Amino acid sequence: MSPARVRATAPAKINLWLRVFGRDSKGYHAIESLFQLISLADELVVERGGTGVSLAGAPPALGPAQDNLIVRAATRFLAATRAGCGVRVTLTKRIPWNAGLGGGSSDAAATLAALNRLCGAPLSAGDLLELAAGLGSDVPAFLAGSPLALGWGRGERLLAFPPLPPRPLLVVPPPVPVRTAEAYGWLDKARGAEDTGEYAAVLPADAFASWDGIRRHSHNDFEAVVAGQLPAIGHWLDRLRATDALLVRLAGSGGAIAAIFETAQAREAASAVLGPGAALRADTLAAVPPLVVEES
Repeated sequence: MSPARVRATAPAKINLWLRVFGRDSKGYHAIESLFQLISLADELVVERGGTGVSLAGAPPALGPAQDNLIVRAATRFLAATRAGCGVRVTLTKRIPWNAGLGGGSSDAAATLAALNRLCGAPLSAGDLLELAAGLGSDVPAFLAGSPLALGWGRGERLLAFPPLPPRPLLVVPPPVPVRTAEAYGWLDKARGAEDTGEYAAVLPADAFASWDGIRRHSHNDFEAVVAGQLPAIGHWLDRLRATDALLVRLAGSGGAIAAIFETAQAREAASAVLGPGAALRADTLAAVPPLVVEES
């Protein structure tokens, strides 16, 4: 018996490692990124009904529903499976948008996973990843099956790692908006036409096996150029780095900033220094949130 509806948790991500390389023949930058899922999350309820795809609960600031990644993901799924039904999605939005936290990408991935369960799993994991890659570079990472995964190319190539022990963190929402296309432009300009960001490196086998290893190798190519263009970003990077944080990183191309701590006490001490309401509390995830099936 098919479920009547599926509830999905769509977690945000932070980038523990982010390298940007040159453009491919289609003009897209290749990336190499270590994604870590965190407990800050949106919630979706996906059910059959009506005609086409309808979306409720999306904040007006996200723009027209037809442009939302949830609607685009559902539309592509229905076309790929030739499902003869309509779909209703209700969204509870908690992840700040335009922040580099992957909220829209996570919502799209959760929509694909929920629809596949709702419809009796007509698509394989590979088919879902292919649909996800067509929606955006970050979308496949949320279908990797692990909260810690390395993505490269346009993000469609993934290597899932064993999860790390949970750590508390603070997330400072974007102090100023950062447009992804502008961030890539700043990076290209800073490097110059002769520098494609290519480099050779050998990482030890345990580079991503512990938080200490992550700390030693963590990097984000966007941080210096985005902070240089937008001093408010640099200000918050500096403030968080002045705390007892294990690691401070810009989320994607920005503008949210995440600080990971060894203990909850260290996080609370940092939060007190930053001031009330300056940052959101969350934790890194050690497991991917499961889908919740509700029978009729």
